[in-house]
Amino acid sequence: MKILVTGAAGFIGFHVSLSLINKGHQVIGLDNINDYYDVNLKFARLKELGISKENAEKFGQMNFGKRNSGSFSFIRLNLEDREALPHLFHHENFDVVCNLAAQAGVRYSLENPETYIDSNIVGFLNILECCRNYKIKHLVYASSSSVYGLNRKVPFETSDNVDNPISLYAATKKSNELMAHTYSHLYGFTTTGLRFFTVYGPWGRPDMAMFLFTDAMVKGKPIKIFNEGKMERDFTYIDDITEGVVRVLEKDTVERIKKGENYKIYNIGNNNCVKLLDFIECIEQNLGITANRNLLPMQPGDVKKTWANVDDLIKDYGYRPNTSINEGITAFIKWYKKYYHLAPKK
Repeated sequence: MKILVTGAAGFIGFHVSLSLINKGHQVIGLDNINDYYDVNLKFARLKELGISKENAEKFGQMNFGKRNSGSFSFIRLNLEDREALPHLFHHENFDVVCNLAAQAGVRYSLENPETYIDSNIVGFLNILECCRNYKIKHLVYASSSSVYGLNRKVPFETSDNVDNPISLYAATKKSNELMAHTYSHLYGFTTTGLRFFTVYGPWGRPDMAMFLFTDAMVKGKPIKIFNEGKMERDFTYIDDITEGVVRVLEKDTVERIKKGENYKIYNIGNNNCVKLLDFIECIEQNLGITANRNLLPMQPGDVKKTWANVDDLIKDYGYRPNTSINEGITAFIKWYKKYYHLAPKK
């Protein structure tokens, strides 16, 4: 298939693009490469996909590279661009679209709310309009476990009420689900929303716990532990997330349409709750470093516990994420040391 992957220079988008091209699909990657975090990490991911930094910096131009049996090309573009995005859809004739681009981060949304509306609402509307006008048969898009907000019942199920978001980021993700439902109902194309649970692993985002804790420990700095560590997360390894996304992208949607199920939501999580302090201890053991812990109060917009029920994912796709915390942390730290030249390459 020819697949558009937005957010291709991002953490999940990079891994999904890599998996798809290794499976023989033709992938068009789109990203605006904003400076929310170190752009050099984004350029390094694109280099792994065969796109040089020089080519990636050419705003709005298609740049082609090849890897294994599939191909990858890249365009630097904002989803909010209402002129260029339809032109891309008209020119490329995509089979399916995987929208992973978004302004990420719960805490950042408290400081820069406009950015979230531009990227996550306006940008997503443009994606929906292009899917409608250019007859895309399936749109798969990233939602988030943050939509569960103040829900107290665990594990979280997709049938739960999610009308209580506690951050603007979460509100934009809930809005995406509502918008997708409207477009599926009105225009008949298939949409699938994936609620990701605390993703971590190699090539991860520097603003997320795994990266923040490791980086601080290696540099001898204290780590910030909110709510004094009295939190639990359904940490999900990046390869498990990627496998789930790719399975959803590759599965034929004809049967779903026949059943009137052209709108679906799934959790993708490890279906396992891990205490934050246990997570930190595992990092310490893998690094051989004892962290200097700075215990802080709960941050606005944060939640105490996340836990994914993945029964629907198992039933419809025969898939259940299962990478252990120790396996995942070991793999991340190995990548971290290699990327920052802290250990000889093996």
